[in-house]
Amino acid sequence: MYNYTLIKPEPIKHNQILTISQKCNRCAKSRIITDYDSGELICAICGLVISERMESGGPEHRNFLDGRASTARTGDGTSLRRHDRGLSTIINPLNKDSAGKQLSSSMKSTINRLRIWDGRTQLHKTSEKNLRQAFSDLSRLQDKLGLSEAIIEKTAYIYRKAIEKDLIKGRSISALIAAALYVACRDAEIPRTLIEVCDASNVKRKELTKCYRLLIQELNLKVPVINTVQCVARIGNNLGISEKTKRYAIKIINEYQQSGEIAGKSPTGIAATAIYLATIKMNEKFSQREVADAANITEVTIRNRSNSIKKVLNPVLKQLQNRQEREINNDEFH
Repeated sequence: MYNYTLIKPEPIKHNQILTISQKCNRCAKSRIITDYDSGELICAICGLVISERMESGGPEHRNFLDGRASTARTGDGTSLRRHDRGLSTIINPLNKDSAGKQLSSSMKSTINRLRIWDGRTQLHKTSEKNLRQAFSDLSRLQDKLGLSEAIIEKTAYIYRKAIEKDLIKGRSISALIAAALYVACRDAEIPRTLIEVCDASNVKRKELTKCYRLLIQELNLKVPVINTVQCVARIGNNLGISEKTKRYAIKIINEYQQSGEIAGKSPTGIAATAIYLATIKMNEKFSQREVADAANITEVTIRNRSNSIKKVLNPVLKQLQNRQEREINNDEFH
């Protein structure tokens, strides 16, 4: 007969450093420590950082019971982009219990009845149906425009405020959610033009601008002005120009802003014109049509803005060109 002794493991503290069974790539030692504060795997012998980020083994979210935090897994957190804020109930469609056994006939009828009432109570208001349709369109816009989760949460917040003030009556859901998305992009200073949002949402520009002005007036929103310099990176990436050309275009925009002539003009048109002038100075062959297509504007806008920039900054452009030539010569010398 063998005697076994049961040893109860000690609970892991929050800031405790643990040793795991893994070998170091440099010294081939197996003394690897895990620091939960920094989330790093570090070799205790040579100090090599094996992994900078470690997946947490704890719960994704915590709930609080009686004033104390519970370590039970509680699923996804709440979110404004869901019509029910992520607090809905879901009944498993399989008629099985937690052990995987089939339910009895009486219990099946009870569960089916619960499913019917659960479906009826989830969408019993027209506002909730409206939110479900609007947020499904919002998810589609996020994929098309490549926006972050913070922008989507801000958009959902603005749209919920519009629903509370009954701004949706007589207006299209797709137009109002697209306008809320454009307001969120403007508030976060993300370079997304009105035309891009119109193309992604399949909404006419006139309808979108009406909803945009309505949100600004009724919700008392203060939207910052679009930064022209941020448009340079987006247009330059679409064209595939060099970084020196982008920096030269930014210099042109900065000099043009100091003259005071930039007020009242489209930031996208100014940025596209600055890039077009910069490509000419840097001997990169791009036509006005190519620059206009990358910026989603017309060639007439580039021609008009280039004439006004040349009149104001003709001596300044010469100085910038001489300065750029000196920088290029210095780079080639070094």
